[in-house]
Amino acid sequence: MNTSTNNPVKTSQVLIILASFVIIVAGMKAAESIIVPFLLSIFISIIASPPFFWLQNKGVPKAVSIIIVILVFLIFIFLIGLLIGTSVNDFTFKLPYYQQKLQDQTQTIISWLIEKNFIEPDFQISNVFNPAAVLGIVGDALNQVSNLFADGFLILLTVIFMMLEVTSLPIKLKKILNNPEESIKRVQSVTLNINKYIAIKTWISLSTGILVFILLLILGVDYPLLWAVLAFALNFIPTIGSIIALIPPVLLTIIQIGFVEALIVLIGYVIINTIMGNILEPKFMGKGLGLSTLVVFLSLIFWGWVLGPIGMLLSVPLTITIKIILDSSDETRWLAVLLGPEHSE
Repeated sequence: MNTSTNNPVKTSQVLIILASFVIIVAGMKAAESIIVPFLLSIFISIIASPPFFWLQNKGVPKAVSIIIVILVFLIFIFLIGLLIGTSVNDFTFKLPYYQQKLQDQTQTIISWLIEKNFIEPDFQISNVFNPAAVLGIVGDALNQVSNLFADGFLILLTVIFMMLEVTSLPIKLKKILNNPEESIKRVQSVTLNINKYIAIKTWISLSTGILVFILLLILGVDYPLLWAVLAFALNFIPTIGSIIALIPPVLLTIIQIGFVEALIVLIGYVIINTIMGNILEPKFMGKGLGLSTLVVFLSLIFWGWVLGPIGMLLSVPLTITIKIILDSSDETRWLAVLLGPEHSE
């Protein structure tokens, strides 16, 4: 019996799929400046859709519903920009001072370790790890995110048009599909799961940011709101995001206050993320929307390389979306299982 003829996936098909994937990724990389605002628009539209539909169900006209949702969104963005814009500028301005002070403190510790014969006299920490460079990376990332606000008008218009089109989507699907009822149910299922993931993740991330803000405010660390917003944003990246989020405030606490307080910040972050990420989130999220740790890490690298810092923030929502779409079809469900966690059901 020839097994190669019974194999549903031929080698030529695999090669065509891989080649298509490479071409698509290269195109996305080249069109990063266009794709990033578009993906953010989709992300915002998904978040804004439930209140938009809720207002319509209450009898509010479509145009008025869109105006209300957009106004709330603009007020939220304005407040965020007002609250952290000054902090970002101030932190960027003081960055050389922070880097120099951190280098001096690091060199003091290295000298003490050399004096106690714990390490060799010719040891150079820059060959292993440069903590001052971490603050520089954070500053560059914050500047890139701030520059994204220049595309705010384009993103806003895209969100408006997307929300206008979403109500007519079922009608269009009925006209172009052979089996519209089944396809519409599948699209609704995918959209519902994506909405569920984003809604739960947003509330968990918001709670994490609030707790981080309270912790840093009590300890007197500079820019507590900035680091709280960073914790909120990076919490969309499971495990890895919380680790990245704690590094800048811990380093800043060492510079500003001392090592004991930095240890308190570290322990506080671990407790907050353990409660939020390992206890509350799985309870509300369920097992069906999870990703394996390896997939999370690889998606972070991949989307970060393709789309920059915003791609890193959206890496898990994008991968979760792909997983939900794959899981909605019998032919591709096996791929969704591979992307999922070890104990997924």
